[in-house]
Amino acid sequence: MRTAVVIGTGLVGTSAALALAGRGIRVHLVDHDPASARTAAALGAGTDEAPEGRVDLAIIAVPPAHVASVLATAMRDGVARGYLDVASVKGGPRRELEALGVDLTPYIGTHPMAGKERSGPLAASADLFEGRPWVLTPTRDTDTEVLNLALELVALCRAVPVVMDADAHDRAVALVSHTPQLISSMVAARLEEADETAVRLCGQGIRDVTRIAASDPRMWVEILSANPGPVADVLAGVAADLDGTVRALRSLESGDDDKRREGTDSIEDVLRRGNAGRVRVPGKHGAAPTVYEIVAVLISDRPGELAGIFADAGKAGVNVEDVRIEHATGQQAGLVQLMVEPSAAPALAAALRERGWSIRP
Repeated sequence: MRTAVVIGTGLVGTSAALALAGRGIRVHLVDHDPASARTAAALGAGTDEAPEGRVDLAIIAVPPAHVASVLATAMRDGVARGYLDVASVKGGPRRELEALGVDLTPYIGTHPMAGKERSGPLAASADLFEGRPWVLTPTRDTDTEVLNLALELVALCRAVPVVMDADAHDRAVALVSHTPQLISSMVAARLEEADETAVRLCGQGIRDVTRIAASDPRMWVEILSANPGPVADVLAGVAADLDGTVRALRSLESGDDDKRREGTDSIEDVLRRGNAGRVRVPGKHGAAPTVYEIVAVLISDRPGELAGIFADAGKAGVNVEDVRIEHATGQQAGLVQLMVEPSAAPALAAALRERGWSIRP
């Protein structure tokens, strides 16, 4: 691949363009809003000038509802040798293309499993896809050359290719992406009218659960509108668990010992099923999840504190596998949770204490 055109210069399109441009590919940028394409070009994602002839690959990075029409137009104009889209829903756009009578030989549906709460070209980064799954959904009609172009794109973006059926992909993302977004938003919505005293008690748990609730509502309406059935199916299962949990909690208010016991058993069941499901979430680099030991360090909120901790951990010869930061309410301080291999935790805690850090149990 030597040339590409990216149609749609939002977060994903601009990030892909940045990755390609950084590896020597000449990238042309197109957007219905010329200002967005100019912004992406100014960031180094390519040029907003039209290509002189046919490019190797056209990357369609528009909302799912517009994929089919934009693809059909690009194919009619002969923009590229191969075409792919990066929309988060795959079955619907493919069926729309079939209904339009479009030749699907030069096309493959794809979906990079990466994103941010922020949208637009200014949120883009060349390393957005590094190490992340990038789903490819070829059909029997997809030309081998186009599949190879898609695989080359994935490699240049340093992502991990995963081949799936389009409808299986849509059911999967309903479970692992679309439903979590809705549930996060529903939990965050409880805070809108909450008493200020209650909100001030927010800790890391509520921050973790509501992080993605900061996402753009308009973008998510478009995504959910393209995958409503599978998302509704998952939510129906969640709703059944919610109904059962509400009944169980009401039972705990009862003066009947048997009812309280039934309520306790029901709540324990959903919590245990949650444990079992959480264990299946892939760990670091997609490997089996690992249980890490936490070394908690109290830090002040000033420049250089985190760098100092990581430097001292490095001097101790300990690899920090993951990190979380919990900020203290009303204080210029926070708790850094360093996650390390269990065998390394005692040595790290001792080394940090020796260097003056305050370790919390």
